[in-house]
Amino acid sequence: MAVPKRKLSKSRKRLRRGHHTAQGIPAQACPRCSSPRLPHRVCGSCGYYAGKKRLEVEDN
Repeated sequence: MAVPKRKLSKSRKRLRRGHHTAQGIPAQACPRCSSPRLPHRVCGSCGYYAGKKRLEVEDN
């Protein structure tokens, strides 16, 4: 079994893990109303997904 010869310092460990941060999901423009929405989700503004009405949305 592999065993480290020396203890890693906190700074060296954190430098190695610096690129492990969580990535944000890029929002796309809705093709129907051009408001931002998450990919593969129903648009919250117009209620459409894949060209069909999937959700009733109240107008305020």
